[in-house]
Amino acid sequence: MSKQKLNTKINTRLTTAIKATDGKIMYDASCKKILADKTILAFIMKECVAEYADITIKDIAERYIEGTPDVGVTDVFSGKTIQGLPTELLASSSGKIFFDIRYKAIAPKDDGYIELIINVEAQNDQYPGYPLLKRGIYYSCLMISSQYGTEFDKLNYNKLKKVYSIWLCRNAPESVANSIVAYEMNEKNIVGSVKEKKEHYDLLTVVMVHLGSAKEKEKNKQSSDMLNLFNRLFSQEIRAQEKLKILEEEYAISPSEELEREVVEMCNWSKTVEDTAGKRGFDRGHAEGVEEKAIEMAKKLLKRGLSPLEIAEDSGLRVEVVEKLQKN
Repeated sequence: MSKQKLNTKINTRLTTAIKATDGKIMYDASCKKILADKTILAFIMKECVAEYADITIKDIAERYIEGTPDVGVTDVFSGKTIQGLPTELLASSSGKIFFDIRYKAIAPKDDGYIELIINVEAQNDQYPGYPLLKRGIYYSCLMISSQYGTEFDKLNYNKLKKVYSIWLCRNAPESVANSIVAYEMNEKNIVGSVKEKKEHYDLLTVVMVHLGSAKEKEKNKQSSDMLNLFNRLFSQEIRAQEKLKILEEEYAISPSEELEREVVEMCNWSKTVEDTAGKRGFDRGHAEGVEEKAIEMAKKLLKRGLSPLEIAEDSGLRVEVVEKLQKN
C-alpha cells in the first residue's frame, strides 16, 4: 500500500470513540464507532470490496462513501439511539434487526459508476452457537429485499443495488486467523453455454475477516495491510498513543491535535470482551456499576425487539440473565 500522506483528519466521532475506551469500559458500541470512521472503513473496503481494489484509500474515504456512516445500536454512554442510514429492518419471524454499520457507497466503472450498500459487523465470538456465515447471508438477503420501496418500486429490478456484508471476527481459531474469505454468486452452466452479464447476478457478497495477533506482521509476510491495522488497533498490548502513532506513520492517517490531547490511553477491546463475554458472565470482581449499565442497556434493547442472544453479545450479560429480564 502506498504511504502517501492523507489530508484526512480523524474526525471527532473517532476521537470520542477512542477516548471512551480508556480504562476497562470499552463497550462494543465504541468499537463500532471507531469502525464507522470513513478512513477506517476505507481500509476495509479497499481489501474486501472488489470494486475498490484499484482505488486509493484517500479517494475511497473522501469520494466514494456517501453521507456519514452511522451505528445502529444503543449508545451505552449516552443512552441514546444513534440514527443514520436505515440500520433497522423488520424480520418477519424474529422482530427487528439492527446492523452495526450500514451505509451507501459508489464505485467507478467503465460507463459511469455502480451503487453499493455495505454492512460492516464487529463480532466478538467466532462461534456464537451457529455459523456466522449463515447470519451474513441472512443480513445480505435482508438488505436486498428491503430495497423494494426505497431503492426501486413497481418491480423495476434494474435499480437493485449490490450489497456487501463484511464481518470482522476476533478470537478466531488459529486455523483461520489472519484470513479474509469472500462468498459470492457465480455463474455455472449446467447444460449449454450461456454468458450473462455479471452485473445482473453479482448482487450479494459476504466477506469473513478473521483477525489474529498484533504480532502477525512480524511472523507472516503475507498478512495484509488491513489485517495488520485491525490486529493492532484492537490489541490489548498496545496503548492509545502508540496506536495513534501507528495510524499516522504506517497508514498515513494524520491524527488531529484534539485527538492527541484527549487520548491518554486506549483500553484494549480484547480484554474488555474477555471480561464481559456473555458465555463467561461477569466475574465477581467486576465493578457493580458496569453490570448495572449492562442491565440497563439490555432492557432498552429488549424494548427494541432484539433477541436475548443478540443482547447477550452486545451487553456482556449471560443469555439466561437477559431471558429473565425479558420475562419481568
